[in-house]
Amino acid sequence: MEVPLLDLKAQYATLRDEIRPAIDEVLDSQQCIGGPKVTELEKAVAAYSKCKFAIGASSGTDAILNALMSLDIGPGDEVITTPYTFFATAGCIARTGATPVFVDIDPKTYNINPKLIPAAITDKTKAIIPVHLYGQMADMDPILAAACDRQIAVVEDAAQSIGSEYRGKKAGSMGTCGCFSFFPSKNLGGVGDGGMIVSNDAAFAERCTIMRNHGSKPKYFHKYIGGNFRLDPIQAAALIVKLKYLPEWHEGRRANAAYYDRKFEGVDGIVTPYIEPWNYTIYNQYVIRVPNRDRVMAHLKEKKIGCEVYYPLPLHVQECFAYLGYREGSMPEAEKAAKQTVALPIYPELTDEMKDYVAASVIEAL
Repeated sequence: MEVPLLDLKAQYATLRDEIRPAIDEVLDSQQCIGGPKVTELEKAVAAYSKCKFAIGASSGTDAILNALMSLDIGPGDEVITTPYTFFATAGCIARTGATPVFVDIDPKTYNINPKLIPAAITDKTKAIIPVHLYGQMADMDPILAAACDRQIAVVEDAAQSIGSEYRGKKAGSMGTCGCFSFFPSKNLGGVGDGGMIVSNDAAFAERCTIMRNHGSKPKYFHKYIGGNFRLDPIQAAALIVKLKYLPEWHEGRRANAAYYDRKFEGVDGIVTPYIEPWNYTIYNQYVIRVPNRDRVMAHLKEKKIGCEVYYPLPLHVQECFAYLGYREGSMPEAEKAAKQTVALPIYPELTDEMKDYVAASVIEAL
């Protein structure tokens, strides 16, 4: 048997007859920048996320960059975030000229540890970027409390967590804004790059809208220096089709995660994902912690089972951030997670036979 880490062809096969006409509608209109499809998706994502505003972006990365630029973050500022995330989170901070300040993670959830944030705040701190990793929201209440005390913006990196919830509140709706990614591998994935900012702040949303079009309003008149952060209407057309299936896909992933949890229960050496009881997770990834991780991965690959390490080298020890002065050992929990965790196939189209094969192979490897 062969079980890929993700099978986008299986998903597309069920949606082809809906997606192709939607894309053809854009092509026939030849309205290839902006237009009604982008507006329709923005309204739908805002409603789904329980936010008043949504601003399409060319990628999840550009959503974060636009948000930071719209907050006037730049040289001399500091932005607190986690070292255990995709590079874009800290990369966008650095691209504004600001300084990334890393805070270690909670070893159970892999999200930023809110207890460590207050000690990292200085007079230069302009924002905090919690990352809702693997589909589970970070512990937002203490993060928001720490930010509120100092009037610091909170930018939720919800690239992996559209639809996840924290105490009944949707990802992206709690901070100054939330940033989504529509990279094809996400629970809500496009047919290329795409992203979105959601917010309940009208003035901030307006500025993000201006910034995504080179900071111009009206055309050719530039109050700000922005960028080309526009969402492609072809992406919007495909995402509109997919969005209505998203709750069903979330539940499929949650059911598969519960299936794995039962299979791994009581197996020595396997730590299954820990989900806070007040959270609704969407399992963008199903990540386990195991001893001899590389040996386990080698065995899975021999069995033709897709697996992946998120993330093998934490950001604080990446070569490009050497100037920040962090060293190995600075963020022990992030470093440990990077050496011990592996993601297993979790997409909704998995059959019980496939899940049994994956679980049995993991146990066999141990």
